Amino acid sequence: MGGVTAASLPPILLVLGDEELLATRAVTEAVAKVRSVDPDVDVREYQAGSLTVGEIAEMLSPSLFGGRRVLVLRAGQDARKDLATALLAYAKNPDPDVQLVVLHLGGAKGKAFADGLKAAGATVVPAMKLKGHRERVAFVRDEIRRSGGKCTEDAAEALIAAVGGDLRDLAAACSQLIADTDGRIGADTVARYYRGRVEVTGFTVADATMIGDIPGALEALRWALHVGVDPVPIADALADGVRTVARVAAAGRGDPYQLASTLGMPAWKVKNAQQRARGWTPEGLVEAMRAAAECNAAVKGGADDRAYALEKAVFSVAAARRGGAR
Repeated sequence: MGGVTAASLPPILLVLGDEELLATRAVTEAVAKVRSVDPDVDVREYQAGSLTVGEIAEMLSPSLFGGRRVLVLRAGQDARKDLATALLAYAKNPDPDVQLVVLHLGGAKGKAFADGLKAAGATVVPAMKLKGHRERVAFVRDEIRRSGGKCTEDAAEALIAAVGGDLRDLAAACSQLIADTDGRIGADTVARYYRGRVEVTGFTVADATMIGDIPGALEALRWALHVGVDPVPIADALADGVRTVARVAAAGRGDPYQLASTLGMPAWKVKNAQQRARGWTPEGLVEAMRAAAECNAAVKGGADDRAYALEKAVFSVAAARRGGAR
């Protein structure tokens, strides 16, 4: 916390956004900064929706005993009008010994309160959910950097492919990698570390292919091959995906639990296949079966380029779905 002084602490902090991990982290960091200036700081947390004007006035009034205070106001968007008005009046002339931290989801509810705090000069800490893949890649790289490590872009991509997009999972994975390595994270580091997490990859490839998500299917396929998954179970999963959808589609739109006993497969699998079956025609499924069978023969028959055979199957099955679309 080098360089933190009492004068550098913002009197009002507005943590704006609906990503819980980032919001929680902003509060933790704010409190840690104040503690570095005053180890005996008095930290109090409140829910904005259940707070009265009288209570907030008492909390914000100068303390008889001196010392610094941090008041954390959660769910600021739920603050009632009179409370918001009182806080905005306070924000125009805040107490230098108090840090007020307001968490606000950042939506339409209570927007005037958030805008008022901004206008009064509150320091805004963004905590919005990350929208796209690029933002998550940047988050992973930044996360590793914050811990003193280095992470290449393809390593960040590989980590997201292995762990998924949830920020808590990604943050945990980053700190785990930092703890267990020398801090220089490349795609090969991630591949070694997450080799055990890819048992489902064949089915991931099949699921994405059956709903026509070619980018998702190819990403899962390349990741699986990258971490050393054998092509045979991937080809099997693809064939099984097509076969299951064909059987469930032929059985009609029944209740998954009743169909499960008729078809001799678990209800969750029937339910999954019913969702995957949307957009398929009988002709399309026949075409997809042919593509999956060709892929199986190539992969098991020791084709020179088994990765190419699998990629070709992904495109062919997805094309059969489009070509047969009603």
